[in-house]
Formats: sequence, structure tokens, C-alpha cells
Amino acid sequence: MKKYIPLEDGDYYLTPEGYRCFTEQYHLKRGYCCESGCRHCPYGYNKNTNSTNKKS
Repeated sequence: MKKYIPLEDGDYYLTPEGYRCFTEQYHLKRGYCCESGCRHCPYGYNKNTNSTNKKS
């Protein structure tokens, strides 16, 4: 069962196309990398190499 994480100010913004884009704040709160190549991934995931290099 997935953990529910309530959204707070600063967790996302709307793109010009109308999509929610999650920020680094949200990803850190979630606590893991989903390996989807998120724009603000704090874990350093690279879709091209399928590797994660956590930023320090």
C-alpha cells in the first residue's frame, strides 16, 4: 500500500500545458526515486543510463 503524502505549498507548480510538476521538496518528502526521469529529481536519476546518482 502506498503512503499518502498530503500536498503543501511548494510541492508542485502547474506547467504552461496545465500539468502538475513536482518539485524537489515533494520528491524529498516522498523519500525515494520513482525512476521516471522527473524534472526536479533530487536523486539524480538519468533515464538514458538507467542509473541514480544521489546528489549530496
